[in-house]
Parts: sequence; C-alpha cells; structure tokens
Amino acid sequence: MSTFVLGSLASLIAGLATATGAIPIFFTKKVNEKFMDTILGFAAGVMLAATSFSLLIPALDIAKGNIFLIFLVAAGVLIGGIFLDVIDKNIPHFHTMGGFEGRSSRMNKLILFILAITIHNFPEGLAVGVSFGAGNVKDGLAIAIGIGLQNIPEGFAVAFPLLAEGVSRKKAFLITLLTGIVEPVGGVIGAGVVQIAKPILPFALAFAAGAMLFVISDEIIPETHKKETARAATYGVIIGFVIMMLFDVLLG
Repeated sequence: MSTFVLGSLASLIAGLATATGAIPIFFTKKVNEKFMDTILGFAAGVMLAATSFSLLIPALDIAKGNIFLIFLVAAGVLIGGIFLDVIDKNIPHFHTMGGFEGRSSRMNKLILFILAITIHNFPEGLAVGVSFGAGNVKDGLAIAIGIGLQNIPEGFAVAFPLLAEGVSRKKAFLITLLTGIVEPVGGVIGAGVVQIAKPILPFALAFAAGAMLFVISDEIIPETHKKETARAATYGVIIGFVIMMLFDVLLG
C-alpha cells in the first residue's frame, strides 16, 4: 500500500476518533468543568509534542547541514502560523468561551461553531498526511496515533457545548463526527503535495507544525486557562506531552 493511501486512511481514522469522545453525551448532559479543561489541556500537550517530535525534528534532520533548508523550515513554521491566522480572521466562527471571531456573519451560531472546529482540525489532518507522504511510516503512525488520541477529548469538548445549545444527542454526535471528517481532507492534501514534490518536504512538515502551534497557542491553551481550573489544565498539557513523546520514541 502506498504512503499516500496510508496517510489518507490514517488521517481518516484519526479524524473519526473525534466521534469516540462524543459517546458520553448519550449517558449524561453535564460534565465537570475542571475535567473538561484538563482533557483539553491533555489534547494541547499531545499536539505540542507531535509538533516538536514528529514534525519539526524530522524537518530539521532533513535540513541538517544545509543553511537554505534550515531557513526554509523556519519560514515554514511562520507561514503555517500566518496561514491559520488569516483563516481564523476571515472565516466567521464561534467559540463557546471566546464568542464570535472572524468576519461578522448572520449565520446560525451552530454553523459558526462547526466552522471553528473545522479550522482546528484541518492542520491536524495535514500533519498526518505530510508525515506519511514523507515515506516514513513509523513517524506517520506515531503522529496519527497522537492526533487520534487528542481527538477523543476534543470530540468530548465539541459534543457537550452542542447539548448546552439545545441540540439533540443524536444530532450532536453526528455533528461531532462530521467535524472530524475534515482531517482526511488535510491528510490527502498533505500526502499528495509531498508525494508530488519531495523537495518541499522540510517546508511541508514545518508548515503543518506552524499551523498546529497557532491552534495550540491561540485557542486551546487560552480557553483552558481562563478560570480557576487553569492548574489542572496545565497538568493535562504536561501529561499529554509526555504520552505523545513516549509514542513518538517507541514507534518512531
């Protein structure tokens, strides 16, 4: 099986893990705020470690000894962050804690909420696709498992706010499932681009890293550190980082 197909499938499976986190909505309508912030912190930690060990370190290993490629990696991180920033500012979306962001819109709050999750999930799929597209199945597998792992609490955090907005359990589960489907889109793009143009691999890895760093710093960590639950969220970040680091070392 080609690395392109593997990357596409891996990003699909990682995206579908989002729906796993929505399963508890069939048993309860409320969730402890401290628990919610902790698992979101965990997701941020996993993403941060994946960015460091599965994207940036491989990119720098390829660039080693080549000044041009080293600067290309640095540029990739910056451009990836700027790309997400532009999308975030121009596509209207809604966060349960941050409120409305992006251009003003009359769209339904539920649609805007879904757009917010979609913006977050795209770089995750991109990261999986680029890793497999590089031809390193072990690194690709490590980041796919890590992204799938952090998608479970992310699905949890998507489904419960939907219930709070009056959405039915079945519809909330379906919406959560659909928000994960955008990841294989990013996966196909990432794997395809790298397969076609191997020389841009260090830039592609760095671009995915920059996009993920933007999501971590601009959205997830701020939203989990606004209340008295911030310390629990911080430990969630550390635990997530350590677990993803172990995955990367053992599988990579």
